[in-house]
Amino acid sequence: MQVNTYLTTADAAGFNLHWDDHDVLIVQLSGEKSWEVRGTSRVAPMYRDTEHTGQPPEEIVWSGTMRTGDVMHIPRGYWHQATRTDRSGDGAGYSLHATFGFVKRTGVDWLSWVADQSRADEAFRHDLDRDGSSAVLAERVSQLLAQYPQDVYLAGREQARPSRRHVATAGIFGPVTDVVCMTDFPPRIDANGSTVEVVAVGKALTFAAKAEPALRLLLSGNPANIQQVTETTGVNAEVLARTLLDEGLCAELTDELAAGYVGVGSPAP
Repeated sequence: MQVNTYLTTADAAGFNLHWDDHDVLIVQLSGEKSWEVRGTSRVAPMYRDTEHTGQPPEEIVWSGTMRTGDVMHIPRGYWHQATRTDRSGDGAGYSLHATFGFVKRTGVDWLSWVADQSRADEAFRHDLDRDGSSAVLAERVSQLLAQYPQDVYLAGREQARPSRRHVATAGIFGPVTDVVCMTDFPPRIDANGSTVEVVAVGKALTFAAKAEPALRLLLSGNPANIQQVTETTGVNAEVLARTLLDEGLCAELTDELAAGYVGVGSPAP
C-alpha cells in the first residue's frame, strides 16, 4: 500500500482525466472537492501494457462533491478526475485528501519472477539457436512453473521485501523500553525442534526454541514493552529486541510512532 496527500487551494484543478493501474481509496480530510468517475476502456489495464487504454467512456459513473470524512473507492482502470472549480468561495478555501493505493501482483509479475529463477538453470543461459532445442526449453518451463507456483512467489516476495520504514534512534532517547515490528508483511516464524527461525526482509534469523513466545509478541505488529514481554514469557526479551532492532525488523517505539497505534488492535504485553 502507498498513500499520497493532496492539498489544493481556491479553484485549482487536480490531475486531468486519467486511470490508475491499482485500486485507490480517497479519504477527504478537510474542505471539499468535486469528482467525476467514469468506467473503464480496457479490462485490468497495466502500467506496462500491450496497448493504450484508448479514450475514456462518455458515461459518468458518479460525480459529486466529497466533504470532510467522505470516503470513495475507485477500482483499477476507472477513469477519474478531481477539481475545485467554482469552489474558491466555499468557506474552507482549500481541499486536503489522502489517496491510498493498493498495488497488487498480477500473472505477469509471477511469470517475470519465474523467468528470473530460470537463470539458475544452465539450459536457459545458453544462446538460442534454430535447431529445435525450443522443445527442451518448453518442457523446462513447465517444470519451472510447477516448481515455483503462485503461492511460492507471493510468499517469497513477502519474506524478501525490505522494510520501507526506517526508524533509527541510535540510543538518543536512552535505553529502549518499547519496540514495534516495522516489516511490510508479517515475519514468518518457524519452530524447528531446538530452534526457531524468523524469516523477513530477506533475512533468516535463528534463535533458541524457548525464545518463540517472546518473538511472537515482539513481532506481532503491535507495540511491545520489553519488560512486560520478559515477565510474561520468562525469556530475556531485551536481548531479542536488540537483535531485531539491529537486523531492521523492529524499531524503537518513540512517542510520535506510538501515536499511530492509538486505538488500533491490542497492545502486546
